[in-house]
Amino acid sequence: MTKKERYDYVLDYFRQQQPNVTSELQFKSPFQLLVAVILSAQCTDKRVNAETPALFARFPDAKAMSLATIDEIYQYIKRISYPNNKAKHLKGMTEKLQEDFNGVVPNDIQLLQTLPGVGRKTANVVASVAFNQPTMAVDTHVFRVSNRIGLVNAKNVLETEKQLIKNIPTSDISTAHHWLLLHGRYICMARKPKCPQCAIQKACLYFQQTQQK
Repeated sequence: MTKKERYDYVLDYFRQQQPNVTSELQFKSPFQLLVAVILSAQCTDKRVNAETPALFARFPDAKAMSLATIDEIYQYIKRISYPNNKAKHLKGMTEKLQEDFNGVVPNDIQLLQTLPGVGRKTANVVASVAFNQPTMAVDTHVFRVSNRIGLVNAKNVLETEKQLIKNIPTSDISTAHHWLLLHGRYICMARKPKCPQCAIQKACLYFQQTQQK
């Protein structure tokens, strides 16, 4: 199977099975999405979704959160991983959002990365999910799955992102992030991938190298 055939096979499967897939994070605005993605670093979406309703009720926009103290923000996110650092990030992020962007989340990846706590992955998620831009956020799941399948041969997340962007049709890029992420979260897990249950065995190099011996 050529690389193009592998991409075609995998993407065709996901298009048919998950045509309307989106983020599992719950949000009602680009601001809420940005906050949720920052909080989701090294934390489950389920945990973030459990804590953000109260947070957003208290701080409905960037202005409200920017006026809060770090300790007050902390009280709403203390059950999320690394709450001290994330409270500082949210305080700094909302202050800069107010000062530089009048409280409006920018749709530009470079501008998003000027905000405290916002790296390339977070910026790509926000640009893709909130603004439907063809950006590919590469987290641990996307990195693992795309390398295992053989869609990419990359040593780091940036190489992975570039190779995926190059080979996935522009119209599928933002959705493909969710396809690969969810496949890694529920099927192609790090320690015990569910290869017997996987529907894309035929196109997967990892399956061919480990399960068919």
